[in-house]
Amino acid sequence: MSDPSPQRLLGKVVVVTGAARGQGAAEAAALTREGDRVIATDVTEADGIRPLDITDEAQWAELAARLRESYGRIHGLVNNAGITWRARIDEVSAADFTRVHAVNVTGPLLGIQHLTPLMPPGSSIVNVGSSAALTAHYPVAYTASEWALRGLSKTAALELGPRGIRVNTIHPGFIETEMTASAAPAFRESNLRETPLGRTGTVDEITPLATFLLSDDASFITGAEIPVDGGCTAHGGAKSISDALRPGADA
Repeated sequence: MSDPSPQRLLGKVVVVTGAARGQGAAEAAALTREGDRVIATDVTEADGIRPLDITDEAQWAELAARLRESYGRIHGLVNNAGITWRARIDEVSAADFTRVHAVNVTGPLLGIQHLTPLMPPGSSIVNVGSSAALTAHYPVAYTASEWALRGLSKTAALELGPRGIRVNTIHPGFIETEMTASAAPAFRESNLRETPLGRTGTVDEITPLATFLLSDDASFITGAEIPVDGGCTAHGGAKSISDALRPGADA
């Protein structure tokens, strides 16, 4: 990764979904500082946010038409919007399973379908997944949707590559947001135990990577999956064994 340069995205137009709060809000703010014209969207109403239900194809079509009229082209899409549902496999309903997939998988698909016709060569899509997409995480609807997003991202990178459009995926771990704040304390504590860096992450540790992947500095990177999780998914479950065998640990 090259040294950051000021406003390296100057003049580019980027759409960010789920931008009213959390990671999406931080990404939109960071991209604006880099010189982007950011179209911040969310289903939640907030100042500076364009309303968008990402599961509604008609709303995507309307957004694409407005962007074509206003800018002619766009250069980036951050599919950040997502929801969780913490029911286990013997508890989850078919309706909730479908609802989670509609947001986490179908929403990004619709964004790609409707906005890539406006993208010139050199454009970039960043899909924000989850460390759940790299593990057997217990919330089955959420985990299955994040694995599906991986497949969508890989296929999009393959299909859009000949058009010069890059597609990469970020997989955050436990990041301090409203979503993780709603989890049980035991969820946070277990994540800390499994994370080699021994702490949670912040939204400001996600945004530099998203900015980089949208920039020309990442011009030969596509189809990549990058965990931002303090090493949580890297050890494959071996951390507890390593910790147990450290000198001084209880036998």
